[in-house]
Amino acid sequence: MATQEDYYKVLGVARGASADDIRKAYRRLARKYHPDLNPGDKSAEERFKSVQEAYDILSDTKKRQMFDQYGFYSDNIKPEQNQGFRSGGPGFGFEGFDFSDAFGGAAGAHSQSQQGTSGGSSFKDLFGQFFGGGSRQQEKAGPERGSDLEYALDIDFWQAIHGTQVKLSINRQETCKECRGSGQGSGGTQSCPECSGSGNVEQMVGAMRFTITCPRCGGKGKTSNVCFACGGDGRTSKPETVEVRIPAGAQSGSRLRVAGKGNAGIHGGSAGDLYITLRVTPHPFFTRNGDNIEIRVPVAVWEAGLGTKIEVPTIDGRALLKIPQGTQNGQKFRMREKGVPNQKKNTRGDQIVEVFIQSPDVADEHVRELLRELSKASPEDPRAGIWENV
Repeated sequence: MATQEDYYKVLGVARGASADDIRKAYRRLARKYHPDLNPGDKSAEERFKSVQEAYDILSDTKKRQMFDQYGFYSDNIKPEQNQGFRSGGPGFGFEGFDFSDAFGGAAGAHSQSQQGTSGGSSFKDLFGQFFGGGSRQQEKAGPERGSDLEYALDIDFWQAIHGTQVKLSINRQETCKECRGSGQGSGGTQSCPECSGSGNVEQMVGAMRFTITCPRCGGKGKTSNVCFACGGDGRTSKPETVEVRIPAGAQSGSRLRVAGKGNAGIHGGSAGDLYITLRVTPHPFFTRNGDNIEIRVPVAVWEAGLGTKIEVPTIDGRALLKIPQGTQNGQKFRMREKGVPNQKKNTRGDQIVEVFIQSPDVADEHVRELLRELSKASPEDPRAGIWENV
């Protein structure tokens, strides 16, 4: 008869635990009580078998649903959890359940007693559908692609502008070298301890006895030891250094993809990818706006009034900018193709230069005298236009 245990307590997880939490708990306990780590320790061996059995049930969606909803593997069966059944002493019976459809009514029951097979076949089919499979063997899971990894990477302004190569340390799951991804230990297969190799176990429901597929081996009659290194998952976690190429012109928030550097797949599935989100440190002088670079440059009063050529910084070095005569404070000038290169468009942005007029230092008396002469030579009121619109 199948063991009556609370499998959630065996793994130390809550009843609403996710499949990932159940897998992690199983791997942790499997490593702790593995026979290879506890030679000659019978209690550890028994605990290991209990952990294996609990994981076999809770990792299978149908078996877990049966355990949760119907208490099929639990002594704590509540009447309200079993629609169509009524409790009757120990376990539960079938009072009030109409079997007429299954047996074909009274005639069907009589036919069963005379022929011996037709009603029994229907009854078996009914419970095979109800409990999710009857004598069907558990199918082996197919290849599953590994999950993607997400990392954030901080780079400075110049690394983003000119591009660079950086080395990034990540933690990823790779195929276990001990079992080559199978998750099986070196002991090979052995007769299933649950069904003693028959592939079936008996289950009592009230006063009735049923033969069902062994939940531990899925009807195969054999089980395999889990791999000591990976706990049966087929993968192990390890740190790895990945070299990442940052293209010239990368922006903050850009997402780079490194194919095949995510977690390894399961059962021969392909590996996931590594995605890197860039965070660019701002520059104290240059401001980036798309592919354009924006800067503010001071000019003297006489430079703005008379016009001149000044040197301004660009991401490529120094460049000359012509300041026309009569330039006003806050006026902007465009320097063509002095911005950030865009490799996708095969173009380059511009540099936008905003000038602000810087007043001279009036601490010197000679400077003050020159300004007085300037005010006499240019007596226009710079605020005259304001009053026209007030």
